Amino acid sequence: MYRYILAIHIIFVVSWMAGLFYIVRLFIYHTEANTKPEQERIILQKQFKIMERKLWNIITTPAMVLTVCAGLGMLYLNPGLLHTDWMWVKLVCVTGLLIYHFMCAGIIKQLKNDRFWLTSTQLRLWNELATIFLVAIVFTVILKSAIDWVYGLVGLVVFAAVIMMAVKMYKRYREKNIASKE
Repeated sequence: MYRYILAIHIIFVVSWMAGLFYIVRLFIYHTEANTKPEQERIILQKQFKIMERKLWNIITTPAMVLTVCAGLGMLYLNPGLLHTDWMWVKLVCVTGLLIYHFMCAGIIKQLKNDRFWLTSTQLRLWNELATIFLVAIVFTVILKSAIDWVYGLVGLVVFAAVIMMAVKMYKRYREKNIASKE
């Protein structure tokens, strides 16, 4: 039974992460629609609101719920996992990912009410936080040993720095291309 629940857990983790990655891309496009002419902006933002709502309510949140339920089911079937350090590290990362999920829900509500408090660049950085959580969780589950965690933590910090630099470089590239088109 444990392996079946593990398979379900993995399937819905993939679905949840896909939803988290895509929802923030929609936030970015929704925010960037503000720069379009009025009629185009109105049409785009209406469509983005529909897409965000459906993605969130039909895919992302149900996948999160099923991921958590399957995870709890595995802990119920194998409570010994709670006596391992790596599981506690994973649970801390998962808690961070759940907080991220609910913060995205808050962004959806704000965009629904036409409040844009994050720029597209800030949203691009925000999008990478889910990637960092995913990498941390996968490496923790696969490596499990404390010495590997040290290397994993260093690698995660380097990975996060590279992502942040890439986002900044992309911003400069976009600004340069926009300026050259004007």
